Amino acid sequence: MLNLLADSLLLWMTAIFLKRNVKGYRLLIGGGIGSISILLMVTPLAPIAGHPLAKILLSTVMVFAVFGYRRWKYFFVNLMTFYFSTFLTGGMLLGAHYFIEFDMQLESDFFLAGLKGFGDPVSWIFVMFGLPIAFYFAKSRADDFETAKLQHDQLLNVKLKINEADFSLRGLVDTGNQLQDPITKCPVMFVSIAGLEEQLPSEVVKAAGQPEVLLFEEEYLPKEWLEKMRLIPAKSVGKAHQLLPAFKPDYVEVSNEKKKTVISKALVVFTPMSLSSDGQFSCILHPKMVLSLSYEEVS
Repeated sequence: MLNLLADSLLLWMTAIFLKRNVKGYRLLIGGGIGSISILLMVTPLAPIAGHPLAKILLSTVMVFAVFGYRRWKYFFVNLMTFYFSTFLTGGMLLGAHYFIEFDMQLESDFFLAGLKGFGDPVSWIFVMFGLPIAFYFAKSRADDFETAKLQHDQLLNVKLKINEADFSLRGLVDTGNQLQDPITKCPVMFVSIAGLEEQLPSEVVKAAGQPEVLLFEEEYLPKEWLEKMRLIPAKSVGKAHQLLPAFKPDYVEVSNEKKKTVISKALVVFTPMSLSSDGQFSCILHPKMVLSLSYEEVS
């Protein structure tokens, strides 16, 4: 029963990794096929059942029973991912086992008398409780990797110049950012000033956290910055209406590993907040700055 559940769980993990929709009964059928090796261990066929080729054949039948066969590449990817799930989970269990340092040579009369013939008592107890934990951990990490990959695909290199300030940043394309100048329809990008304070005038740094100091003339921007400033109406959590100081950059270039583009229409809003908790990016791009533009090949 433990082997049936373990194999079914590994096949389910394979389906999750590959985003395959499979029926629960097919997972149990696949797990049941995998459990045949346990039954064969108490028959004269035990030497054959333990042979690596027999294990490969059995795992191939398991994958076929669960995912079927459409074409060779499809089947091969399913099989290799099943092996990956198995080795990943087994490696985590083995590593945790030796990290905790269970005594594999228990000589307790209780264990020897009560569980003799059922294999290593520590092994099946540990697997029974550890496998679901390893499954949950592997699934969570897979989701994290997928999120990181998706985010990485949306990250771009950004070169930005406003007056004497010149920045090289990493930007995230955020489809939720729909802020634009209501008059000129210029898209607005957000730039975190964390770590950039020395390159910006102190008045701009202060206004990034307190835009009202400019509205009430508590602070006066340098002339060259004032000429490039626009006030953009915006809404945010906790503030139904506010005006954000935005600046017209002299130069904005967005690029990835293969392509680049120079953006002629854009506005920049500075914010004191860190936009990425892991430091992957420091500015948020408006989707119009990327999606509606044709890229030129980088030479």
